[in-house]
Amino acid sequence: MAQPLVKKDDDHDDELEYSPFMGIEKGAVLQEARIFNDSQVDPRRCSQVITKLVYLLNQGESFTKVEATQVFFSVTKLFQSEDTGLRRMVYLIIKELSPSPDEVIMVTSSLVKDINCNIEMYKANAIRVLCRIIDESLLTHFERILKQAIVDKNPVVSSAALVSGLHLLKTYPEIIKKWNDEVQQGIHSRSSLVQFHALALTHQIRLNDRLAVSKLVGSLTSGSVRAPLAQCLLIRYTSQVIRDMSNHGQSGERPLYEFLESCLRHRTEMVILEAARAITELDGVTSRELTPAITVLQLFLSSPRPVLRFAAVRTLNKVAMTHPMAVTNCNIDMESLISDQNRSIATLAITTLLKTGNESSVERLMKQITNFMSDIADEFKTVVVEAIRSLCVKFPLKYRFLMTFLSNVLREEGGFEYKRAIVDSIVTIIRDIPDAKESGLLHLCEFIEDCEFTYLSTQILHFLGIEGPNTSDPSKYIRYIYNRVHLENATVRAAAVSTLAKFGFMVESLKPRITVLLKRCIYDSDDEVRDRATLFLSVLGGDDTVDTDKDSKEFLFGSLEVPLVNMETSLKNYEPSEEVFDINSVPKEVKSQPLAEKKAQGKKPTGLGALPAAPSSGFDGYEKLLSSIPEFAAFGKLFKSSSHVELTEAETEYAVNVVKHIFDSHVVFQYNCTNTIPEQLLERVNVIVDASEAEEFSEAASKALNSLPYDSPGQAFVAFEKPAGVPAVGKFSNTLTFVVKEVDTSTGEAEDDGVEDEYQLEDLEIVAADYMVKVGVSNFRNAWESMDEEDEHVDEYGLGQRESLGEAIKAVIDLLGMQSCEGTETVPSNARSHTCLLSGVYIGNVKVLVRAQFGMDSTKEIAMKLAVRAEDVSVAEAIHEIVANG
Repeated sequence: MAQPLVKKDDDHDDELEYSPFMGIEKGAVLQEARIFNDSQVDPRRCSQVITKLVYLLNQGESFTKVEATQVFFSVTKLFQSEDTGLRRMVYLIIKELSPSPDEVIMVTSSLVKDINCNIEMYKANAIRVLCRIIDESLLTHFERILKQAIVDKNPVVSSAALVSGLHLLKTYPEIIKKWNDEVQQGIHSRSSLVQFHALALTHQIRLNDRLAVSKLVGSLTSGSVRAPLAQCLLIRYTSQVIRDMSNHGQSGERPLYEFLESCLRHRTEMVILEAARAITELDGVTSRELTPAITVLQLFLSSPRPVLRFAAVRTLNKVAMTHPMAVTNCNIDMESLISDQNRSIATLAITTLLKTGNESSVERLMKQITNFMSDIADEFKTVVVEAIRSLCVKFPLKYRFLMTFLSNVLREEGGFEYKRAIVDSIVTIIRDIPDAKESGLLHLCEFIEDCEFTYLSTQILHFLGIEGPNTSDPSKYIRYIYNRVHLENATVRAAAVSTLAKFGFMVESLKPRITVLLKRCIYDSDDEVRDRATLFLSVLGGDDTVDTDKDSKEFLFGSLEVPLVNMETSLKNYEPSEEVFDINSVPKEVKSQPLAEKKAQGKKPTGLGALPAAPSSGFDGYEKLLSSIPEFAAFGKLFKSSSHVELTEAETEYAVNVVKHIFDSHVVFQYNCTNTIPEQLLERVNVIVDASEAEEFSEAASKALNSLPYDSPGQAFVAFEKPAGVPAVGKFSNTLTFVVKEVDTSTGEAEDDGVEDEYQLEDLEIVAADYMVKVGVSNFRNAWESMDEEDEHVDEYGLGQRESLGEAIKAVIDLLGMQSCEGTETVPSNARSHTCLLSGVYIGNVKVLVRAQFGMDSTKEIAMKLAVRAEDVSVAEAIHEIVANG
């Protein structure tokens, strides 16, 4: 039973809100559903009961087969009522109950009767319900009725049929594709809604045929689509066609750009905004193409409607990330939005200004932001802080002003994500601007005195241990660190002990003082704190019972050169034995996971878009997989596994991608294959690889895939031998071979006889970057200085004309396959020179560091001075050879 309505006063929590569905129980509602069988139907009561049933179904309540059948048959009796509101509820509950094929037959006559009546509301809803519950056999029977509904004079009925077609296309595409002529009539309808739905269905029908989509867009951009909603849809399809042309190597003038530009002059605001957004998101958009879109967005900034101001400033904010100079003309208009009542608009305006403003406007902007920060939520504050971080990298001379601002907001109230964003920003500034180190570290020390977040406190202490000993006066940080030993929880106390020990190890003059402080920590109540203090005290004090050679001290106090997540995984997988754990066996590369993939984690993709996954993910998974295959077991230790390289286009009948596994003397190609045709079974699946353009490689072994059923990913392998330790490169042609057997989809049985067939795949290349693992270093300067200066190899190169320094830097990073350090891959938009720091591990487990200095003249000619240090001087020379040949 529903709870009584209670007056909500100020003492109640905001979350305690009244719900009319509180206390509803399935059993009680099923008892109430008996009123559907009454001879005199009460429409109001019946509608209330149906509402409760729909609520239970949407809350995940499961009905037994008997319960669902009883409710379904009771509901069908309500077709006798002429009450319009009740009829709509009947349609809704039938869709939600999803009756079985045997039960569907009982209601189809009533639905068809409604479809043929003169009441448009009945017709439209009956079409939606019928298409939701029928199977393929019934769909064929009622296809004529549905095709007639598409061309119905009433737009509500026509739209209902088109939307139903969109849903049915997912399960019965061959039937819906026959509706093409009727759907084409809908595109030319006078009704905006019908035109919109007809265009959407036409596009979905042709989606897998790139040429057909291009023809469709080309025919409609001439002006036959008038409805604003359909126009917005057409703009999106046009953008996709332009993008596909670019991806398939069709360069030069954009043939459909003129249509997008003409939409900027449309009479409807939504079309103008959609066109402007589409232009700004074009790949490789030029300043000339951007100008008209920026102009109309600038006009919307002064609109009296908040939704238009928000849409315009959000689009400009995205443009500012890639083309800040193009947005500069809008800065005056955006400054007026800082005081906008809508805080979302104000936040976007500020962050855009921070990306596009010049050096002289920084102080004025920061004063405006200071007054603004107290009025917005943490999520908006985080966005502003991240924009300030980028601004400091762009204008390093303004670091004092920006550092002061960050330290002030760090002391204010805020949640964890907001505080972490501020700390990360300060750390970035310290690493990128050496002059900011002293003040930045002091700001962090002051913050941890009141920091309520254990994670942030430990991270700051760890950072202090890296940077603090290298400052002009390291002793001033000792007090802040030692206070954490007394005033914090055990986790922070342990981190503080480690940081103190690093100061004692790296600063000889502080060793006596640190030794005294560590002696006080050996009586701590926590085991971890006591153990760390005892260990570090023994090492610093030169206790003979502890191994204090150079390697041990380097391990304890140096920077860890493997990712912690990899170290944790390797330690968990380590099985105690006579062979000690080897840190060199820990993978040095961590592959980042895309956001979309993280959100979808645990859900198996299905259908044409399904991508085959490795049997077990990550480097460890690949290593176990390859070592379990006898043909590859003798190849030795796996050095690197690449990310997936697609060898087929999206939505093709066979989806294939490849992972390149690099060994010292071998390369293994793992072909991940997916059969996307339900009516086929593939057997003896193999990849024939032509290595005629890869002279240093010779095929060593292969492993075919015995069977590849529909939508069940599988793997085929081909291995090549190459000269040991040599970064051999080359191009490989790939052909997928297999035996096709027809499958009866109703029984799942395949025919005995098959037909041999083949499928041409894209070419695959082994490049120099495949022999380099991305490994970052926490302190590049220390790592650089620790390598022998005599092994440094320096040379200069001309990189030709480029659009920007950023483009040249990205090209060098991609060529070498190394990890950028300390944010040096980011280049200020107006910079004429820049230094990029790179690190990695070359095949043979050789550590490599690169310092690349770039310069650009007035003609956009770019020169680069490349300094390389490596543990093996021959590797430094190899890096230069890669650049010279690249």
